[in-house]
Amino acid sequence: MHRHEKLAFLKFFVTYFISIAIFILFAGFFYFSEVSNHLLKTEEFSLIEYARHIKMGNTSENFSNDYHHTFIKSDTHIDIKNFTINDNEFIKFLPMRNDLYYLKVFKSKKDFTKNLWGLKQKIVAGQILLLLIFAYISYRLAKNALKPLQESILTLDKFAKDLIHDLNTPVTAIKLNLKLLEKIWTIKENNAFIRLQKSVNTISELHENLTILLQEETFQMQLANVFNLVEDVVQIQKTIYPNIDFKIESSNFKAKINPHAMKQILQNIISNACKYNSQNGYVNIYAKENSLYIQDSGKGIKEPSKIFERSYSGEHSSGIGLDIVKRLANAMNIKIEAKSNTQGTVFILTMR
Repeated sequence: MHRHEKLAFLKFFVTYFISIAIFILFAGFFYFSEVSNHLLKTEEFSLIEYARHIKMGNTSENFSNDYHHTFIKSDTHIDIKNFTINDNEFIKFLPMRNDLYYLKVFKSKKDFTKNLWGLKQKIVAGQILLLLIFAYISYRLAKNALKPLQESILTLDKFAKDLIHDLNTPVTAIKLNLKLLEKIWTIKENNAFIRLQKSVNTISELHENLTILLQEETFQMQLANVFNLVEDVVQIQKTIYPNIDFKIESSNFKAKINPHAMKQILQNIISNACKYNSQNGYVNIYAKENSLYIQDSGKGIKEPSKIFERSYSGEHSSGIGLDIVKRLANAMNIKIEAKSNTQGTVFILTMR
């Protein structure tokens, strides 16, 4: 399952399951409240029934030892709806016929507490069972909901891979022919030829970016020294931008990465750092703790927080290059950010 498919699956599953879980929990709470109130009413009625037997002069042999009573004299009226619950007993006052005495009846809370605990256990067990059932239902629904998306992604992936594969031959042929034309001095210095070279390089970079991007979901992560990749990229850029001063301040920075994807990230960032740098500027690459810094001496970026957005169209926009950088970084769980001012820009890649 692709990363974006996992994200869509989790969103659907969590949304549906949490909605059902909230309903189940509220239903359980409501049911517990209603049944516990019913149990209290039952206890009150049992005290009334016990009091009736006492008033009629019957013995209390039919009642358990949980019941007992006493007579109290009171000059004040006691509400017939009285029902008191203390730590150990239920208590109720009922008037006698002469209204001078009240019958005070008691019942132990032992059975009530036992029944209430049993009720809680049944409700909790029922809720857990329902949550498990609906978790499975949520899982199946989320899987089924993703099927059309997965089919569309597979179709697009196949089309993109076929297209990139077909582009490889003409791009390679153009680059080889341009190298042959470079040997002709009059053509080499021609502005149209120079623009053509730049355009072909842009197409070639785009081809490499898309090739790496399509491997995003099958990345094999491994522990590697990032600065070995930095050295490879810098050597290439030195031939293209001989006026840029490259400073590599570290030599060992190991992280769990996919080397091909990481090299493409470095290629895109360092290439942009050179392309939009000041004349005779520098590119400084160094590491601190678990972060890699790529700093240039360019004019800066007006909106660095938007530089990774595909729709960004600022002065230093590089097409889909930085959008691909962001996606590749996310695939390797690398946090990437850009900070910029008028003295330059620094890209920070934090390995998590």
